Amino acid sequence: MMVIMKPGHSPQEFDAVMARIREVGLDGHPIVGVERTVIGVVGLDREHPELADDLEVMDGVESTVPISSPFKLCSREFRKHDTIVDVRGVKVGEGTVTVIAGPCAVESPEQVMLAAHAVKARGASMLRGGAFKPRTSPYSFRGMEVEGLKILAAARDETGLPVVTEVMSERSVDAVAQYADVLQVGTRNAQNFFLLEEVARTNKPILLKRGMSSSMQEWLLAAEYILAQGNPNVIMCERGIRTFETAARNTMDINAVPLIKELSHLPIVADPSHGTGKRRLVEPVALGMVAAGADGLILEVHPSPDHALSDGAQSLDFDMFESVMGNVAKVAAAVGKRIESSVPA
Repeated sequence: MMVIMKPGHSPQEFDAVMARIREVGLDGHPIVGVERTVIGVVGLDREHPELADDLEVMDGVESTVPISSPFKLCSREFRKHDTIVDVRGVKVGEGTVTVIAGPCAVESPEQVMLAAHAVKARGASMLRGGAFKPRTSPYSFRGMEVEGLKILAAARDETGLPVVTEVMSERSVDAVAQYADVLQVGTRNAQNFFLLEEVARTNKPILLKRGMSSSMQEWLLAAEYILAQGNPNVIMCERGIRTFETAARNTMDINAVPLIKELSHLPIVADPSHGTGKRRLVEPVALGMVAAGADGLILEVHPSPDHALSDGAQSLDFDMFESVMGNVAKVAAAVGKRIESSVPA
């Protein structure tokens, strides 16, 4: 349910409405616009249908409107305008293409620093890198953990690039939040609802990857867990889904970009590195996702992909990344966008 306040309502009238909502054990989620203030109330339709009538006659309230989507706070019904996520001055979702780039896994200070300077020089505005690595085999390299987080933070301090890195479990949330600017929830944890609530409480931006087999509704309901904790800064990330096809690592779903934009106000970026698993496919798929309207790309870039400890087959070297960035800029311009600028160090 949405409670739409009248233009020019007083702070006292707003506080009274919020207090009435809390009286019945529900939470109000206000969005303050230029002309209107809207309060989203999850559970009102189902648990307290009579409250809508009570709220509608309160001073300062214009009307109440039901939300039909199962995902309430994520929906276009709740918020008509696009959400823009601000990460230390880098914007995601404001009509630009934000490029997040860096190695799959943190391997050494030298490797990360070299990659950070290289991707920034070629137009990336955020640095990605895995300190905690989810691996199918328990015998594969699983990351440098907290030491890796410190390396990423040092690279941010030197280059000015905000850091995006994955959270693997509830027990690592505090450590990751201490060093990272964006907490990534990977495909294996996309429906780990306890973890989603825990990362939400950090109040840091969350990059939510699509589950391996998640439908649009399941993916958006996962985002709803984060928004319901009062954290509005969610970036959706399409990274391919599991299908019968084996020619590529995953099946990259280009439909996801326009569909998410139709259903939700949240920004969406694409990960063609994990989506394809093959570096020769990264550029054409990246261009297709930008043409479809993606707000950004997340790309794996390594100083020496053939020697990478994780996902070398899908990682770009610096020359390949430069080529991708040049062509992404052309496609972005063709659809009325530009590449988001990085923040100076």
